[in-house]
Amino acid sequence: MRTLPLGRDRTAVLVPMLVGVMVFLAVLAAAGALALGNVLEDWSRDVSGSLTAQVPPVPGLGEAARMATDERVAQAAAVLRAQPGVASVRVLSEDELMALVEPWIGAGELVRDLPLPRLLDITLEPGAAARTNPGPMADVLRDAVPGATLDEHRLWLGRLMDLGEALGALGLAVVLVVSGATAVAVVHATRADLAAYRPVIEVLHMIGAQDGYIARQFAINALFQGLKGGLGGFMLALPTLAGVGLLADRVEAGLVPRISLSVVDWAILAALPLGAASLAMLTARVTVLRTLARMP
Repeated sequence: MRTLPLGRDRTAVLVPMLVGVMVFLAVLAAAGALALGNVLEDWSRDVSGSLTAQVPPVPGLGEAARMATDERVAQAAAVLRAQPGVASVRVLSEDELMALVEPWIGAGELVRDLPLPRLLDITLEPGAAARTNPGPMADVLRDAVPGATLDEHRLWLGRLMDLGEALGALGLAVVLVVSGATAVAVVHATRADLAAYRPVIEVLHMIGAQDGYIARQFAINALFQGLKGGLGGFMLALPTLAGVGLLADRVEAGLVPRISLSVVDWAILAALPLGAASLAMLTARVTVLRTLARMP
């Protein structure tokens, strides 16, 4: 039973609007952090335990130069397969090379005639990535095939993971700041309601109403207002996320990794409006109890 006419003044509009804006920002920040984490996880899974060797082409555009390059590639593959810890070595086909360079220089017969370096995908044995030192392997490859290089992914991947963790922490910081701002807004709105309904509260105290009873009514009102604003902010964030995803899909493949959110990620985002409403409810209750405790 409600004895206070809460939700009929300006705070009934102000709090949902503020909570909606906060949830909108929190959803965007959290979605960005989660999507970036998924991209980095996919990259880490794809390149962990693998190396890439590059064999420069033999100068020339004729068939003789192509055959000489194929011989160098075959020799490099044989040397790499003989190295400890190597599970397999696969030479990338011409079509795969074209797919890699197409986003940058285009496609066509002219591009196929270019003397592109040949790439070899090296897969290490399970558990060998941590103990394999690519330095000696690179030296053996360079001695057998002059000009060939061995690229290790761990260095740049580690830096990329550090960047991703920093951006993820930034997204979490945004969510925390937004939560703090929401709590502050609810505190001020609750105090305004307390001042407006002070005569009613005094009457309730005179007839025996406890502070917990009054605080519960403010908390329930804040919960409903928080849910209203949080769900509104979440619904506004959905088309924004869809628009960003559409723009990312329109970018040429290979330039931008596929950005997606898992079911767990969506569950986390859907929990943000509920979290905002719960925060508003708890903040309102604590504010009312503290304020009433100081009232004469």
